[in-house]
Amino acid sequence: MEKLRLQLFADGGTVVNTTGGTVDAYTGAAVASTAMSPTMKTYYDTELLENSRPQLVFSQLGKKQPLPARHGKTVEWRKFNTFDKALTPLQEAVIPTGKQFGMTAATVEVQQFGDYTSISDRLDLHAVDPVILGATEEMGAAAGATADTLVRNALLTGTNVMYAPNGSTPVTSRANLTAACKLTPDVVHKAVTWLKKCKAPKFDGKWYVAVIHPSVAYDLTSSAEWVEAHKYAGVTEIFNGEIGQLRGCRFIETTEAPILSGGSGGAKVYATLFFGKNAFGVVDPEGMGLELIVKDKETVGGPLNQFSTVGYKFEAATKILYQERMVRVESGSTFSGEDAVN
Repeated sequence: MEKLRLQLFADGGTVVNTTGGTVDAYTGAAVASTAMSPTMKTYYDTELLENSRPQLVFSQLGKKQPLPARHGKTVEWRKFNTFDKALTPLQEAVIPTGKQFGMTAATVEVQQFGDYTSISDRLDLHAVDPVILGATEEMGAAAGATADTLVRNALLTGTNVMYAPNGSTPVTSRANLTAACKLTPDVVHKAVTWLKKCKAPKFDGKWYVAVIHPSVAYDLTSSAEWVEAHKYAGVTEIFNGEIGQLRGCRFIETTEAPILSGGSGGAKVYATLFFGKNAFGVVDPEGMGLELIVKDKETVGGPLNQFSTVGYKFEAATKILYQERMVRVESGSTFSGEDAVN
């Protein structure tokens, strides 16, 4: 006779965190509170947001596009086509051909992301530390990292790429990059010059911005030309994570800057992303921004109120709007033999 597993009617997922570690919510096999008041909900929401914001490095550089509720899942950015210069003299009494005016559209569909963890009633009761608050803080950090990585991965599809040279020897592919192919002020200048030649607009009309990994910043900031952010912070707004500027470009440092495989001899390759203003768009969906979801044991804990859950979800989408306003510089680093792909 088959036994009826009442736990199947609970909603704790496949694992529940307990006083003895994590267990399968259905079998109890090892895997490696009371109802929440509105005040606690607000408190947990604040914790989630405060812990997610520091992670949002890439999205702060994008053009925000609202998506009102009940307006579908697809967002469209539109731009007018430009006109070529009219360098041919007009002929007397002859009507010129004229130019055709048009518009280009870029679209992207939002997708939903999220995660959660389950906490047993005994763990919540007997743990020395506030478990649900701790789970909320960690979920906030994970939510921010997830959202930022989604933006980063979309930007890695950019078509413009430069390779840092090996000293004075040019490099033409990722496969030839070594630890000696470092990001230097001259390479930065080339990337900035490329953006200028493409007429990429600057942030605040003054700066281009790059996102850089600490391992690459280690090499670059040794330059005598490097200006640390605190030396000009009093006269201009600082981006989240900004560490300094060089050759007309301000740098934002994050461990989430891409580390790629494929370098020479297994050397890790670092992608430093340079941007002009509004190079890409980030969708901001109404009603589906980052949301904390805490469900107490009386709601989801099964027949015996045995666990609570803490989780988050959000909708997001990123679209490159102007390929010519961004360039990826791939390089090695002093740490190319140590770091892991992220």
